[in-house]
Amino acid sequence: MDKLSCARRFSLALSGNLSALDRLPVIEWASWWDLTLDRWHGEGFNKDMGSDERFDALGLDRHTQMWFNLKSRSCPAPKKQGGALIADECDYERIKPLLYPEETLDFAQSELAKIKQSHERGERILWYTLEGGFWFPRTLLGIEGHLYSFYDEPELYKRILDDLSDYQLRLLERVYSVATPEFMTFAEDMSYNKGPMLSKKLFDEFLLPYYKKVIPYIKSHGTRVIVDSDGDITEMVPWLIEAGIEGALPLEFQAGVDVNELKRRFPDFILIGGFNKRVMKLGAEKMEEEFIRLLPAMRKGRFIPSVDHQTPPDVSLENYRMYVELLKKYARLAVSARGEEA
Repeated sequence: MDKLSCARRFSLALSGNLSALDRLPVIEWASWWDLTLDRWHGEGFNKDMGSDERFDALGLDRHTQMWFNLKSRSCPAPKKQGGALIADECDYERIKPLLYPEETLDFAQSELAKIKQSHERGERILWYTLEGGFWFPRTLLGIEGHLYSFYDEPELYKRILDDLSDYQLRLLERVYSVATPEFMTFAEDMSYNKGPMLSKKLFDEFLLPYYKKVIPYIKSHGTRVIVDSDGDITEMVPWLIEAGIEGALPLEFQAGVDVNELKRRFPDFILIGGFNKRVMKLGAEKMEEEFIRLLPAMRKGRFIPSVDHQTPPDVSLENYRMYVELLKKYARLAVSARGEEA
């Protein structure tokens, strides 16, 4: 088999074409916690490396995520974490001139231009994140006000999503004028450990029209569409599929997500994550048991195992290196002959 670039390998893995692969991608999709890196720096990991050098030093495939600010630099911050910037339509009118900035459109083009050549050579996986129809209104209305707003301010909610989708389509024109990312995520976090934070009825009324407006444009360029939601997304998967969403991450084990069951029920749905981060501090044996648990789903295709959120600071650098070596081992086993045992 010819040597695959990391970008080509990733695209093949998302398509489920395991027969064309030498191994699954080996990625850490989420950036590491500052506290985790602080620990590793104290254990001898070079703190002066850039992201590409860090991926190389840890033996991971390179990737670049683009995140686009929807608020201008002059937009105020909430007074507290999860607090509100607006409460009603008058507030939204007042703050709207500070949202959807033109500078973000320019940023998208200029930053993508810097990595365009290395991406075209296949040296990195490229993806971007959009603040989605559940996430972005929450940043304006606050955590509590956002949940009430489906009932108290439905027309405002829909107006925000109309403005958001119009702006994001303009943004995506800039993105695709420069590069074609392998995948994207809608940042949403609309589940918790008992399931969705909204009903199917609310999803259909508010979020589905937003997705139906934005997703076709993304798919027309060949980029895979994935939702990023913590918690248990199992109940939501049919809703997501109806909206045109092709996959989900991070698939948190502690929230009750069972990737083998998801693969059984939704074999074509893309899964990224799923590795129980809580075992990483326990050593190689426990980590290998976790990979053995995931291997059946890995062998069914369209599943890229990765830490089921961010690597916590209780994981030593030595243990993380063990994790990466085991990830490489099972990334190869997943595409090997079916009779080969772990």
